[in-house]
Amino acid sequence: MVYELNDGKLELLHDVERPKALKCGTFGASSLEDRHLCVGDFDGKMEITDLQSPSVPIYSVQAHSQIVNTIDGVGGLGVGKGAPEIATGSRDGLVKVWDPRQKERPVITIEPREGSRAGIAGVWPLETPTAHRTERCFDRKDIEMNKLLATTLESKFHVFDVRTLHPEKGFAKVTDRGHKSTVWCGRHLPQNREIFVTTGGNGSVMLWKYSYPQSRVEKLSDGSEAGVAGKAVPLQNTALAAQPITSFCWSPDKTGLAVCSGLDQAIRVVIVTKLNIM
Repeated sequence: MVYELNDGKLELLHDVERPKALKCGTFGASSLEDRHLCVGDFDGKMEITDLQSPSVPIYSVQAHSQIVNTIDGVGGLGVGKGAPEIATGSRDGLVKVWDPRQKERPVITIEPREGSRAGIAGVWPLETPTAHRTERCFDRKDIEMNKLLATTLESKFHVFDVRTLHPEKGFAKVTDRGHKSTVWCGRHLPQNREIFVTTGGNGSVMLWKYSYPQSRVEKLSDGSEAGVAGKAVPLQNTALAAQPITSFCWSPDKTGLAVCSGLDQAIRVVIVTKLNIM
């Protein structure tokens, strides 16, 4: 279903029935003018749809043999350089990168090590088991790798500073537990990457602010350099539903405007201010 927000009310524009349920979607590889939506479904198919006429996709490919768990794109929003690219991660254990100008074949296919084919839950896999991750999100895509937000099944989230990698300590990170349930997703505010939101399996939405340390790098006694993590400070915690909030997307145009969905099959448009979530 495609809705439009007019005078505070949602108006249904299109209602298209699909043979398989959708698992994930992104506008990341589309320009703000086109607003093409790229989706992955439970049958492993990836499609790009023009929301002005969503009945027939403008691009469709059998991306994976199993459910597409996660999807993200870059290239069409004026960030970075090069062609529009879409990354998909699947339960089949593969991560694939697609150029929608090419038909049927991915640009890159990343396979797990032999004997380890755990399903991919996030587009950017870490050295920790993927089964424990529900979502991974960089704060910006148009700068050198900065902060990576990873949410987990164990009610925790981790913010990694990925500017400095120590060969033994890895990336510096700050860990916090805001929700008393699975943290389904996390999203950085596009207009201020120090602000991010996490959503919980208990239907809650939490707003956080990341504060940088005085120095992001420290020199150790052996001469090597290691990253220094900052702090994550909770700003707000609001219960929006009785069931998990499974997706959350900020507006790139209007600061604080967002849309989220949950397992209660409801779509909510929220406005985040300094003081609260309405």
